[in-house]
Formats: sequence, C-alpha cells, structure tokens
Amino acid sequence: MVNDEIRDREVRLIDQNGEQLGVMPTVQAKQLAEERDLDLVKIAPQATPPVCKIMDYGKYRFEQGKREREIRKNQTVITIKEVRLSATIEEHDIDVKFRAAVKFLEAGDKVKVSIRFRGRQIAHSEIGLKVMQNFAERVKDVGTVERRPLIEGRNMTMILAPRD
Repeated sequence: MVNDEIRDREVRLIDQNGEQLGVMPTVQAKQLAEERDLDLVKIAPQATPPVCKIMDYGKYRFEQGKREREIRKNQTVITIKEVRLSATIEEHDIDVKFRAAVKFLEAGDKVKVSIRFRGRQIAHSEIGLKVMQNFAERVKDVGTVERRPLIEGRNMTMILAPRD
C-alpha cells in the first residue's frame, strides 16, 4: 500500500535512511513524506502498529523489476530430449542414436532413452537391459546416468544428464 491507500490511524515510521522516527498518526507521516517529495509505503502491514517507510516507490519498483529480469536472464531451461531404441537394435542403428544423444547432451539437454518391448519381447527384458547398459557405457564420456533403467509397463526408460 502506498500513500493514500494507507487507512490505519497510527503507523511506525522509518525514514529513507533507515532511521526509526517512532509511532505517529498516518496524516503526519504522509505530510513528512510529501515534504521530502517521496512516498509513504507500508512494508509490514501485520505489525501493530503497521510499519511504513518513506521511499521513492517508483524507483523501488523499477529496481525490483530490473533484478527480476536479471534473474530470469541468468536461468537456464533444461529440456528432455528422447532417443528411442529397440531390444533388437543393430550396431549401426545404435551408432546413429548415440550420435544424436551426444549432440543433445553437449547442448546441455537431458536425454530420455527408451525401449518399447513388442509382443513377447517383454519376457526377455534382460536383452533390453543389456542394450541400455551398452548405450550408457558409450555415452559415459559426455553424460551420466541420472536414473537407472526402469521398466514401466511395456517400456524401459533411462535418463541421462550432461556431464558438468
């Protein structure tokens, strides 16, 4: 709340330098703020009496927005890319999928490696596990296994993260 939005009878006032001016009527606090060409801002409404501060509210909001933009600019978004294998995959096909996974990992993305078991292949899920372990071994220079191979229904998935 700023200036005329403050409806309390009394407020504890802090000036722009951080010094406490004590408890005073809101009208008097507003006059002090106007004399200094600044705003009266309620900073602790739950206190008894509420705490208000004399400050340049427009400048405060501008700097707060600037800090938020800086934080947003510095954060990185990690996306998950998927590479699909099969339990009966051939050597050349694994090489192609390996190159794609390396490209994703080097770009800083996580990679979800999945195998879908078809028909009776689910009975021999150890074959799929060997394929996953082989793939993880190939990628170990560029990425690490974040989540070990796990069977969920007819799918086996593993998540790789880029190496720091």
